[in-house]
Amino acid sequence: VHSSDGGCVETMLRSVMNANLIGLLVLQAHTAVAFTPSFAPTSLGLRTSARAALPLSRSVRSGALSLMAKDIAVGVVGPGLVGGCLMEQIEETASILKKNGMNVKVAAVSNLRDGKPWMICNADGMSIKDYKASMEDADAGETGDFSKMADFLKGAAPNAVIFDTTASEPVSEMYATWLEKGVHVVTPNKKVGSGPLARYKRCKKAVDDGKAQWGYETTVGAGLPITNTLKTDLLQTGDKIVTIEGIFSGTLSYIFNTFKPGMKFSDVIADAKSKGFTEPDPRDDLAGMDVARKVTILARECGLDVELSDVPVKSLVPDELKDWAPKEGEVLADAFIEQMKAFDDEKTTLMQEAVDNDQVLRYVGKVDVKNKKVTVELSLYPKTHPFAGTQWADNICAFNTERYVPQPLVVQGPGAGAAVTAAGIYADFLKIANTFSD
Repeated sequence: VHSSDGGCVETMLRSVMNANLIGLLVLQAHTAVAFTPSFAPTSLGLRTSARAALPLSRSVRSGALSLMAKDIAVGVVGPGLVGGCLMEQIEETASILKKNGMNVKVAAVSNLRDGKPWMICNADGMSIKDYKASMEDADAGETGDFSKMADFLKGAAPNAVIFDTTASEPVSEMYATWLEKGVHVVTPNKKVGSGPLARYKRCKKAVDDGKAQWGYETTVGAGLPITNTLKTDLLQTGDKIVTIEGIFSGTLSYIFNTFKPGMKFSDVIADAKSKGFTEPDPRDDLAGMDVARKVTILARECGLDVELSDVPVKSLVPDELKDWAPKEGEVLADAFIEQMKAFDDEKTTLMQEAVDNDQVLRYVGKVDVKNKKVTVELSLYPKTHPFAGTQWADNICAFNTERYVPQPLVVQGPGAGAAVTAAGIYADFLKIANTFSD
């Protein structure tokens, strides 16, 4: 996290590690009393409360502090690329979790098997090997039921968390129910944060009522600290947001970081495809709707009641190709890129105009809080602007606030990748888990 003039801005990530691992020992005469502080986050800091005193014989043996681990049952919905990485990270760090007073067990996994909803539940927890063996066993598991899965997790441990690593609408419909049941949700899925406003507000109400927590840092910028910087470091400390703008698509970041005079835009798309940046249908990237979802999420954090349909999006897909379909037997992505060649001249002209004016082209999302406007478009920026310095597939977000003037607070770094996204989800989970009292 840094400011655009190059100076560093230290951002405190407000998580309390090992909250229940601190003991205060009070020795009185022939008995000793142990207290375990319980920490809970507030909007401006931390409050501390002491639990009831326990006799030494129950909490301390031979002068050693007894550490009470917090039992946490987690469920993973959609263990694909990101979900699979997440499960690996949890399994690989099991010893670290235990040292930090957390007994985390993967007690449920839900996936599609033979195209149908399926899940496997085990109150004792399961390894990745166990889960994969169950997927191959026709007799293992049961029909997927997200409500039943949440109830199972609640019964398996005092603390229940569901990781949703899908982009599924049916799964998104379950968030409010899960939260209202007291099951915490951690996800990179943007569809709830940017979907129907009524559904979003129902989820936020469940959180505000203290029923459960909802971690969605990775919905914008993958592992980058964008939403938490906005919520905690800026809004909760009383700063006022003026504008937010950023490059929120790793694919489009790569395309416009790569696109230079003399290049054909269709060739740059082909290059991005060859490096695995594009969706199977490149129009999903070029249409800009993924960026629109992200700025909708940020706008709502700023208090704007924005529906996704309210956001004007300047698509990079020519009108003539929006409803185009490949011929039978053609690979969609390759055939689409071939069709894009007919529109190369338009982007070549835009690129040349940018170069002639010492500027760069960047595809950005913008939130204008003062004027209550949210937009997604291709824009020009001077080469001195922070957005001109992005590399590879960087995401970058600039917060213009009452405090951060004349230069904005800028967060920049890799905004895509399964391992990075999984790590961001895991970090979000740990922040929530550190607030559990038992």
